[in-house]
Amino acid sequence: MAGGSSSHFGGRKSSDCCSKINVVTSLGISLVGIWMLMALFSMPLVNSEISSTLKVTKKLSGQYTGISGDFTVNAKREEDVTFQGEKGFRRGRSMEEFSDEKGLDSYQNEEREGENSNLSNGEENQEDSGSTDESQSSGESSNLESEEVDSREKGSTSTSGESDNGGEDSNPDGAETTAEDENIVLKSKKGEEENEIFPAGDQSEILKETTTQNGPWSTQAAESKKENESQDSPKWKTCKTDAGPDYIPCLDNVQAIRKLPSTSHYEHRERHCPIEASTCLVPLPSGYKQPIGWPRSREQIWYSNVPHGKLAKVKGHQNWVKVTGEYLTFPGGGTQFKQGALHYIDFLQKSLPQISWGKQTRVILDVGCGVASFGGYLFERDVLAMSLAPKDEHEAQVQFALERGIPAISAVMGTKRLPFPSKVFDAVHCARCRVPWHIEGGKLLLELNRVLRPGGHFLWSATPVYRKDEESVGIWEAMSELTKSMCWELVEINEDKLNEVGVAIFRKPTSNDCYQSRTQNDPPMCEEADDPDAAWNITLEACMHKAPADASERGSRWPSKWPLRSEKRPYWLTSSQVGVYGKAAPADFAADNDHWKHVVSKSYLNGLGINWSSVRNVMDMKAVYGGFAAALKDLKVWVMNVVPIDSPDTLPIIYERGFFGIYHDWCESFSTYPRSYDLLHADHLFSDIKKRCKIVPVFAEVDRILRPEGKLIVRDNAETILEIENMARSAKWKVKMSYSKDGEGLLFVQKSFWRPKQEQIIKSAIA
Repeated sequence: MAGGSSSHFGGRKSSDCCSKINVVTSLGISLVGIWMLMALFSMPLVNSEISSTLKVTKKLSGQYTGISGDFTVNAKREEDVTFQGEKGFRRGRSMEEFSDEKGLDSYQNEEREGENSNLSNGEENQEDSGSTDESQSSGESSNLESEEVDSREKGSTSTSGESDNGGEDSNPDGAETTAEDENIVLKSKKGEEENEIFPAGDQSEILKETTTQNGPWSTQAAESKKENESQDSPKWKTCKTDAGPDYIPCLDNVQAIRKLPSTSHYEHRERHCPIEASTCLVPLPSGYKQPIGWPRSREQIWYSNVPHGKLAKVKGHQNWVKVTGEYLTFPGGGTQFKQGALHYIDFLQKSLPQISWGKQTRVILDVGCGVASFGGYLFERDVLAMSLAPKDEHEAQVQFALERGIPAISAVMGTKRLPFPSKVFDAVHCARCRVPWHIEGGKLLLELNRVLRPGGHFLWSATPVYRKDEESVGIWEAMSELTKSMCWELVEINEDKLNEVGVAIFRKPTSNDCYQSRTQNDPPMCEEADDPDAAWNITLEACMHKAPADASERGSRWPSKWPLRSEKRPYWLTSSQVGVYGKAAPADFAADNDHWKHVVSKSYLNGLGINWSSVRNVMDMKAVYGGFAAALKDLKVWVMNVVPIDSPDTLPIIYERGFFGIYHDWCESFSTYPRSYDLLHADHLFSDIKKRCKIVPVFAEVDRILRPEGKLIVRDNAETILEIENMARSAKWKVKMSYSKDGEGLLFVQKSFWRPKQEQIIKSAIA
């Protein structure tokens, strides 16, 4: 009995225990279920429809020349600067460089704080006098509510929530910005096209896990990274030079100019870059204002922006420029067209109807342009003029042109070739340009012959054409003999009775027949080894290059009429050639054209909040085929296409399309005045520059040539994007957007009016 009782009791105890376990287990499962349900409702929602299609760049080989089919690099002839790969020169990126994936790897929507980019108000006031906080619109959110198309059309992608209207969201004296003022959060729309390059400013709102689950706490890694970035940022100073606000480093190197053995060939007007590029910021003129917009700027600009009145006194009677109160006004005249440029332009076409402005003649070079009124009014005829004049006693003439919204560069015809390819300008114009064409075997006129397209015209409006004094007659006789020996045909001499001037129009030959029939080889033909397209730092020689002999050779045919030529592939691009991005050249060209059309229309025009009516002077700092410029051709802007000297030499293609450009080494300063451009575009430029020189001086140069409130768009690898962003913040620029994915990124920043109080003396620029 005892054993039975004991057994019965033990079984009961076991049953009670199991019941308790079951209850606890059920309760636990219920709690877990409730917890999971609560977690489900509290976790951040992920929009499954967000599709980011950032395209990842691949470096593929590309090769090309206009004749042989290999891309060449435009550098010094003495240096064989090439980048050989399996198929040729590896300088481009594939047009298949992008892959569509959902989600973002990195979106920079946090304020990067640092000692230089975000100073406290107290520190700012002590360090930088005259600087105040950027104005902010109260109650505005930095996030863009833009699920509907309407918000894109309103241009509400500026970070402050305001449209970028060229001045309403900035303080001329201000410096600092806030996180709300500097960053945009992207939102997507259903049906967004799959091949969008970067999300437009209203495309997607992304909340990354790392930013939504940390709550109010930052991480030590993030804090340390920000501090390191801050310490690595440049400590900017203002340049102290004799040129002051007009400082051009490679043209104002007074120490180098002083050491020149001679200036008889205008050597003192040529480029003499400092050994070490400057890293300071050029000061603003006192009272500087936001420039007047086009087309009003063609007639008047703020005197305070270009405070030079000497030219008005010297050339006022010729209707160049006048001082009118707080403005500099431009009546549209010039030395040879006192009664206005438009009348003179029409006079030239009546003299030779074959010129056909804006159709047959699209891209011209205007030598000795003065204040560039000729080029400014040629826009009325759909003509692009590359206006050229030195920085000389006609103070600020090129600066006047750029402030007016007219293309121009500071350059001189001296001892070096002009930085242009051969056979690219449809016409060259000289109106009393003061260039001694006839001396020293016609060396300078032979340089015009190099850049003039076969069949192109030289329009010479100068006193020797129509005056009969002894000096003028002597020059005319010398020019007549020289042009005849160069096989130029004098096709027209005509007199403009209204302006009391005359013009002589010459035509360059299209074949070698005349060259071969000359009794004397004077001027001589250039050696076969002399590359006519080598143009960077090449000494002038008094010789002529042969005309194209093959029908498939560049220069053997005249381009299609404008605007057809802007879209048409150059006839000398053939399928046997490999393009910059690795495809056959014709397909490469077409892909680049389609690529930039899409990027500009989907991102730049509608997605970044840029008020394009306030943009006039644009530079593509690393142009390839001119696709970016072509995509903007219907806007009231002009684009300076820069082909770096270590990039494939595609500049002739850009000219063939009816646009213009220039060669340049971005390790040196550009030959333009400060505050020349409204928008700069750099596609994978800075990462290339870092291979050859320091990037801080390049950013300082960008700051120099960009106007206050001007825009910079950078497309590059994520590392470089972050580097440029930190520099922009340290210079008190507004960061409108910073975005990266799969190692590639897009940065959109805006320059401010801020200048440092501390100065840096530039010894090379002080006499």
